[in-house]
Amino acid sequence: MTAAHIPLVQPKARITEALIGRLVHDFYGRVLQDEVLGLIFTRAVGHRWDDHLATMVDFWSSVALGTGRYAGKPHIAHGGLGLSPAHFDRWLGLFEATAHEICPEDAAAFFMDRAYRIADSLQIGLNIGPKALHLGMQP
Repeated sequence: MTAAHIPLVQPKARITEALIGRLVHDFYGRVLQDEVLGLIFTRAVGHRWDDHLATMVDFWSSVALGTGRYAGKPHIAHGGLGLSPAHFDRWLGLFEATAHEICPEDAAAFFMDRAYRIADSLQIGLNIGPKALHLGMQP
């Protein structure tokens, strides 16, 4: 059964702050090692990795547990980075591998559902990808 076919009932009992922290830290460890994404994140985040990781833990805590700790503006944060749909595909692949390695199946499915929605939203907001509205562009 693929993640797309698992009921997306929020598995709150299976998702904890500790699991979110491990997911975020393990995932971004992989991102730093990635030959494409590592360069983008290193250039964008620089020496502020600890702050970035804390922000991402707050983000996923807000998404998964409804804590409301995240108050950022992800569309603004990702603007000007020169991202393409291929970057999002790579990000999703790394995130999915990490989630499936460390999370119970229902939690991994929940995280992946939200990750795909977030990727779609960011791409629409950045006006890239197949779902982009391409506002302001000539036909």
